[in-house]
Amino acid sequence: MNLIISPVDIEQRKALDFRAGDTLRVIQKVKEGDKTRLQVFEGLVLARKHGREPGATFTVRRVIDGVGVERVFPLYSPEIDKIEIKSRSKFKRAKLYYLRERAAREIRKKMKTIKAEAKIKPKIEVPV
Repeated sequence: MNLIISPVDIEQRKALDFRAGDTLRVIQKVKEGDKTRLQVFEGLVLARKHGREPGATFTVRRVIDGVGVERVFPLYSPEIDKIEIKSRSKFKRAKLYYLRERAAREIRKKMKTIKAEAKIKPKIEVPV
């Protein structure tokens, strides 16, 4: 039986402490044909579900050309190359789904920013 080890460092991802209201930059590997490229998605975290267990996910929202785009990322996906916390904010709720109907100006007023930065990089494996 072959054991497949993904490049995701689970302990680093567990230690990554972000919550709803933080602005994240998620760098994801995208495979197109035989090539692999990196795709960046930066936005506000609306929700984080299932805590730190293996099926944990988080939802990131961004407005592009007046259209809201939301993506749900699995926290422990090997397709995610890096997660960067760009800024932190305090909200009174754990799920920020109500921000979908708000204008960007209203959201910025509600945000209480906290300055902090954290980065997580993939674990480099050496073939044996």
